[in-house]
Amino acid sequence: MHTDPIADYLTRIRNAQMAGHRVVRIPSSKIKEAITDILYDQGYILKYKVEEDEKGHKVIKIALKYDENGEPVIKGLKRVSTPGLRKYAPVDKLPKVMNGLGIAIISTSKGIMTDKKARRENVGGEVIAYVY
Repeated sequence: MHTDPIADYLTRIRNAQMAGHRVVRIPSSKIKEAITDILYDQGYILKYKVEEDEKGHKVIKIALKYDENGEPVIKGLKRVSTPGLRKYAPVDKLPKVMNGLGIAIISTSKGIMTDKKARRENVGGEVIAYVY
């Protein structure tokens, strides 16, 4: 039983990268698809595809991205807000990850977005994860 599906999602990506896998399959949900879309837009993954497995469940297939030395592009994935301890930030206190080199994924009233976009839209929200 998974009590925190987003932490499970981040851990699957982290483990696949450490094992040197090219593709990772993760059970799908709307929030995971939104996070995957952000990772793709920010250039952390090569591509992704949402498809159905043999049982009819939706899964996200993510093609992981590595640099020319074989090092993963994603250096760190950190879950911030958990089901047991939610972390919220107003727009003026949104975190900067590695002085703007990384991204914070924020769940706002206008959808899931990066910290930079949340500042532009002038909304705060729940800080889901840091990616760098």
